Amino acid sequence: MQDKQEIITKLKEIQPSLTKALKELIVIPSVFGDKSEDAPFGPGPKAALLKALDIADRLGFKTVNLDNKVGYAQYGDDLPTGCYYGIFGHVDVVEAGQGWDSDPWTLSERGNRLYGRGVLDNKGPILANLFALYVLKEAGIRFPYPVRIVFGTNEEVAFACVKHYLTKEVPPIFGWTPDCKWPVVYGERGRLRVRLTSPGDQVAALYRFVNDYLLHSKGNGQELGIAFSDEDFGEMIVRGYSLGMAESDHYIEWTMSYPASCSQEDLILAIHDKIPHGLTLSVRDQWEPVLYDKDSIYVQTLQAVYNQVTGNTATPVTTTGGTFAKIVPNIIAYGPSFPGQKDIAHLPNEWLDKTDLETNTIIYGLALLALSQLE
Repeated sequence: MQDKQEIITKLKEIQPSLTKALKELIVIPSVFGDKSEDAPFGPGPKAALLKALDIADRLGFKTVNLDNKVGYAQYGDDLPTGCYYGIFGHVDVVEAGQGWDSDPWTLSERGNRLYGRGVLDNKGPILANLFALYVLKEAGIRFPYPVRIVFGTNEEVAFACVKHYLTKEVPPIFGWTPDCKWPVVYGERGRLRVRLTSPGDQVAALYRFVNDYLLHSKGNGQELGIAFSDEDFGEMIVRGYSLGMAESDHYIEWTMSYPASCSQEDLILAIHDKIPHGLTLSVRDQWEPVLYDKDSIYVQTLQAVYNQVTGNTATPVTTTGGTFAKIVPNIIAYGPSFPGQKDIAHLPNEWLDKTDLETNTIIYGLALLALSQLE
């Protein structure tokens, strides 16, 4: 087996090929579109999936397409137990929008940066994982379980791709999604968005509620009786207020980003105690918290790799965001955005530093190498 430094050298040398593949993928406007029988999320996401699988096939991986909704590249033979490691990313993107300095569907290089829709979210990072696994495959590294790079196509809309995947395949025994931030993200807050509706003759009561419990609140849910907190996530966050009308009814919507120390049922019961008579509470969106054991050998191994590559002394963290870890059991978020890099993915001129792409590839490659040595 080659030593770690040789692996790092190969991960650096593979960058031109990775960038070339990224150009092939960026050029596809893989935005959710008109559905058809053979393109369930539209022609763009399907085309991006087929291109990702084509790239993986050219790299010598076994590839599987699950009904043009999701697919994967695999290194290693299937085991009777069905166990495998899984890395879940996505090749669908949001609309390009206005304000770009270059064609969003062409991978552009300006200075040390790569620009294009999906370069960070998530085509660049999932290809970095694919090429990292390729380097290990070519080096003859063997894993105790097969490794899959999974390409989702509906992350930006409804996560339907990975939901479909789980109807066809068992979950991995461990894995990650490169669709969040560094360092290791071992937990994701729960998210509950509700709407409080009043008929026209009760609108005064609705706005008293808004003033008393939302607009003049501390933002931690204390006034609503939902100020839950815990060591992993900290305090409740109440945010995202939106006033509106539906037909003749007035409403207020808001989101609770909540720690694992409470449940959605706890929140709804507490809020019901504050609701004026005649108003109706309904759930608009809901995601349970994700909390992986931060002391597990997997989390600690991945954290050690990140610290080794970056020279940091960071510890695992949690997030208010939501990733495929909300749906796929046994995975956590791992990269790709470094501290201080926020509000890039869905904006015009979405970018990724070339040095960051290389560093990501090295981290993912060494993390995979570490997995190969665990059992």
